[in-house]
Amino acid sequence: MSTGAARRCAQAVNALHSIPYFTAELGTELEPFGVTEWSTVYFAGRASPLGHADAPLVTAVFNAFAPEFVAARVPQLWQRVSPERAIIARQAAAGATLERLLGAEVIESSELAEAAKLAEVAAAGCALPGRPLHAANAALETPAEPHIALWHAATMLREHRGDGHVAVLGYFDLTGVDALVLDCASRHGMPDWIVRPNRGWTEDQWSAGRDRLAARGLIDGESLTERGAALRDEVERETGRLDRLPYEALDEASVERLAVFVHGLVRAAAGVFPPPLGEFFAPDDEKWNALDEREDRS
Repeated sequence: MSTGAARRCAQAVNALHSIPYFTAELGTELEPFGVTEWSTVYFAGRASPLGHADAPLVTAVFNAFAPEFVAARVPQLWQRVSPERAIIARQAAAGATLERLLGAEVIESSELAEAAKLAEVAAAGCALPGRPLHAANAALETPAEPHIALWHAATMLREHRGDGHVAVLGYFDLTGVDALVLDCASRHGMPDWIVRPNRGWTEDQWSAGRDRLAARGLIDGESLTERGAALRDEVERETGRLDRLPYEALDEASVERLAVFVHGLVRAAAGVFPPPLGEFFAPDDEKWNALDEREDRS
């Protein structure tokens, strides 16, 4: 299995998984429960498979969010909406979002049904040990509708890769904020003015992360050093290595077919990602074809 095919597939399913968090449907589903603030809606959608998880658990498995930011929203969130109801809400939102963005012809197509089956086979090949977010999603019942089943499988694949990524960061002694600072300093990362507030880190916490990386010789000012760039590349290679199992469950032609189809869906829905996030979640065809192991994000 070529790393390029697997990486393109991972990027495509990650982007598909992300779509409901950039559209109104999930907030609409949760609004009757008093869950309206964007990041709380996000936590309700993504953390609900964990059950009544407390703030330390969500902080640990998400990794990239400031502990205080999580604690201000969890577990109070579950006093408004149960995890079980939030799961129903997120599946309904995913279905409604994809129906609106893609149209009935795509939703009802044999190509989408085939993609859902391929994604389910890949997701079934994921490892469970050490993968808490993937395992929590894998324990859920597969939705009956193919387009929602495809989104659910994409979510399992995304969380499998993310769980492995967190393990790799720990191996390289990178905290959540350290990893974000490192990524933002690279030519592949999103701007820090987007990432820092959306993950709840204060300017002091961000600066402390920058200082730790500078003391290790990984950054110089706002840019990665040669050593820092090499470490970031190694983190992404190891993340890809730990994510090889689901794509080995398919032959290479099936992986490429799934990647191309899902990328097409994401490109069709690319307008949901606000600038400059669109170039990261839905890169143009030239950038997408050139994806390699350095393109993962925390």
